[in-house]
Amino acid sequence: MAPAATALTKKVESGSPYQLDHEQVLKASKALLKHISGSEKKDSKSDGPQNLLAENDSNDAESTPIWLTLTTKKHITDKKRLKPYKIAVPHPLNTSEITTICLIVADPQRTYKDIVASPAFPASLQKRITKVVGVDKLKKKYKQYEAQRKLFAEHDIFVADDRIITLLPGLLGKTFYKSTTKRPIPVTIQAEAPRSDGKRIARAKGEGAPKAAEPKKIAAEIEKAISSAVVSLSSSTNSSIRIGYASWEASQVAENLETVVNTVVEKYVPKKWRGVRGIHVKGPETAALPVWLADELWTEEGDVLDEETVKEIEEKAAQAKEKKGGKKRKSRALEEEVEGEGNGNGKEKKQKLLESNDDKLDKEIAARKELLRKQKEDAAKEVDAVPVPVVVKKTKKVKTVSVA
Repeated sequence: MAPAATALTKKVESGSPYQLDHEQVLKASKALLKHISGSEKKDSKSDGPQNLLAENDSNDAESTPIWLTLTTKKHITDKKRLKPYKIAVPHPLNTSEITTICLIVADPQRTYKDIVASPAFPASLQKRITKVVGVDKLKKKYKQYEAQRKLFAEHDIFVADDRIITLLPGLLGKTFYKSTTKRPIPVTIQAEAPRSDGKRIARAKGEGAPKAAEPKKIAAEIEKAISSAVVSLSSSTNSSIRIGYASWEASQVAENLETVVNTVVEKYVPKKWRGVRGIHVKGPETAALPVWLADELWTEEGDVLDEETVKEIEEKAAQAKEKKGGKKRKSRALEEEVEGEGNGNGKEKKQKLLESNDDKLDKEIAARKELLRKQKEDAAKEVDAVPVPVVVKKTKKVKTVSVA
């Protein structure tokens, strides 16, 4: 007897209509980590040629990422939801002190360079920020593909001012955005706007750009950004989010997964849980293990048609097709003048459209050509009847010299 299938959807009476099952998340995390570790041992014992670069990477505790894949029932089209954002997770993703950081800022670039180099900026983070570049510098110096590749290879993490985050795909191109590994993480580095009774006060028209925040606050924002999970939803039904690494414990991966899923679904997915089709967890080269699957594949009951409605629509479409194909085409270009009796003593002329089909098409074309030929002949006769003015050229007068 086959074992009964375990449901991956859990309904509750209060709160959200659906929620994650912690046991299922932990079970999937354990199975994935076990599979990745087993495959790595198998590759290391193989008799084939060893990849030295891969061997060096295996020593890094954060070499193999764990991905969360979110599948929605409909495409995400809201541009505000597609803007990159970060989610604070219980277990930080970047804790290494040797990773290098590139800070992309709004102009003027010199302001933020001085802030990073100031004594008030934390020294531990100051060593890791190896480059500060502005928008104008990106446009001038990193316009070429080779320059973009060099910038991409020189740094491990890229953080960018949230005011210019939407401009970077056009400036950095596919070098940075063909994958989600090193996409710039948005940070808030400008000073907060003044508030009155909890509301922001608009700046005066004569004032310049907002001032930069304090060095310690900018450092805290960067630390928070590099330790968070970065979410970049795509305008499709599938999105991938890095939530951990294969060197972690299964409980750590499960906790990060639950935090990211609850935040993304509640804030950024249309219809929230009703708009989610499936949630999976996977490694770079592994199959996706299911964590949560929806019972229905639609968001509204009106999106699904019963069999009777489908039959009615198909019958109407077939009738419309037959009716359209049986009609005879009418030629608007060719008209026939028919004499008919009017109410008075005289006769009046009427115009009648000639009905045609494919059999009479050749005759209609020949009649049309004949009609055009006669019109050209009549036009030529009218032109010949009009006298053409003759242009008389003036002759130059020749001076005569008398010889005495």
